[in-house]
Amino acid sequence: MENTNTNVIFKRRGLAFYINIYFKIIAQDIKSKMSYRSDFIISTVGMVATNIAGFIAFLIMFGKFPSINGWGYYEILFLYGFSLISITPTQCLLDNNWSLRRYVYDGDFVKYCFRPINLWFYYVSEVFDVKGLGQLVFGFVTLIYAWIKLSLPVTFLLIIETIIALITASLFMMALQNAAAASCFWIQNSFWLLDISLKMKDYAKYPVTIFNDVFKFIFTFILPVAFMAYYPSLAILRPDDVPLLTWLSPVIGILAFYASYKLWMKGASKYDGSGS
Repeated sequence: MENTNTNVIFKRRGLAFYINIYFKIIAQDIKSKMSYRSDFIISTVGMVATNIAGFIAFLIMFGKFPSINGWGYYEILFLYGFSLISITPTQCLLDNNWSLRRYVYDGDFVKYCFRPINLWFYYVSEVFDVKGLGQLVFGFVTLIYAWIKLSLPVTFLLIIETIIALITASLFMMALQNAAAASCFWIQNSFWLLDISLKMKDYAKYPVTIFNDVFKFIFTFILPVAFMAYYPSLAILRPDDVPLLTWLSPVIGILAFYASYKLWMKGASKYDGSGS
């Protein structure tokens, strides 16, 4: 259902208002989760164990090879850490998208349509996955370790470039998940699309050049896996050989995220509240 009043009010509200509201909503979500400490601790340990298992599998797979298709071990390790950091905002901030399909088909999504704030903002801000912060720390440790081994300089400019690259990569992952989640407004059995969007992060850990031409094209122009680590990180890893897509990544990332947001809002505007 179209909520004209909400849209008008949203336009009148500034960034400071939404930041303030966001932290208040998140505080309540974290308090509710911490009330079940055993569940929180077990799930956090499980998340850490999953990352450690993935890292061990990475070491087994690539540890015995000095390079793969021109990419050294520590360069690939850099991409691994980079991808873990870049997908963390999706896991922490957009975790509620996994419940969107259930809310839509049960008819419970209608409760979000009458709040005097932006619909997408209110829905995604209701849940914050604290467990993802452990993945963030793990990713930073891996990235810093690879940075040292690669003898990359530590300069103000390079740090700024790295931050921009990480934000850019995060926008692509968030866009992919947003669009996949929004499909439930049109497709009844849409969970497989959301599941695929999650699995795409596994391919983001590797340079796109190790794949054949078909997958290079798919991971660049159809499913933007190559933009979740490879293209943005080239400005740091190989500054003397940076392709045009790397420089265009921030702009494309913003456009991709905005398009996914508009798709999500378009689907929400068509929601009639009847459920399945």
